Amino acid sequence: MPDRVLYTAKATSTGDGRSGHVVSSDQRLDVGLAPPTEMGGDGNGTNPEQLFAAGYAACFHSALRLVARRAKLDPGESAVSAEVGIGPEGDAFGLVVTLIISIPGLEREQVRELAEAAHQVCPYSRATRGNISVELRVP
Repeated sequence: MPDRVLYTAKATSTGDGRSGHVVSSDQRLDVGLAPPTEMGGDGNGTNPEQLFAAGYAACFHSALRLVARRAKLDPGESAVSAEVGIGPEGDAFGLVVTLIISIPGLEREQVRELAEAAHQVCPYSRATRGNISVELRVP
């Protein structure tokens, strides 16, 4: 739990969940939702896994750049891609995440060390730790 909350994001889902609509309180996020074709939908909208992937990628990327600067390394044109999978897990559904981390100009082992350090400070990583599988991949 944070010592103090600096910001609270607010969003509301209406309609039929995965086949509905979601809008943030400031209307900057305003999207129709649709299950992907792989889950029986028409794919004519975004889905919760894409939204989670976008949020996790951005948050982890910020943490990666922070730990790189703390280590006196230039993160340059770094990038983080997030892949979020969903599938049956017993009587429910579960998630699995793969984060693909790139920092051109640094050795692969340096990038791996920075990714591990970012995984310790990223709020998304901390929230998911012990709950879902998160793989850090450094190509």
